[in-house]
Amino acid sequence: MESLPPSYGRVSLTLLAGQAHVNLLGNVHGGEVMRLVDSTAGAVAQRHSGGPAVTAAMDEMAFLAPVHVGDILRATAQVNWAGRTSMEVGVRVESEPWNQAGTEPVHVASAYLVFVAIDADGKPRQIPGLEPQEAKEVRRMREAEIRRAHRLARKTEIDEGRSR
Repeated sequence: MESLPPSYGRVSLTLLAGQAHVNLLGNVHGGEVMRLVDSTAGAVAQRHSGGPAVTAAMDEMAFLAPVHVGDILRATAQVNWAGRTSMEVGVRVESEPWNQAGTEPVHVASAYLVFVAIDADGKPRQIPGLEPQEAKEVRRMREAEIRRAHRLARKTEIDEGRSR
């Protein structure tokens, strides 16, 4: 299976935040942002893997600024790391006011999700590797490998603690 560059699966999805998306404080609900993040990452994972892929984990998500009604939310995602059957997808969410063209987008959230490609029986299936083309893609892959090592070490430590 031939490795693919991160640009192969890169996707951007957009949402115009309306009244149906707000929480009790009048800001866009974090869950709405998370839904956009998961949808965008899922599209990337399915593009890269060439078929169905499911969310296995959300490694971390940081909310950096509030989103208001009327903001245009844009989530952009790409594969940062790919293994045999799983991949990490990084997502960046930015917002800008709908009525102010030329306004510099505000970085409002970032997240890292792990997806597993599945076959028709729901079993993990092999996916293409990742071949970074640019220095920032190499950096993202290296950082994803660090996050993966931490996830695996945390799981091992928790499992060992439970078996005592």
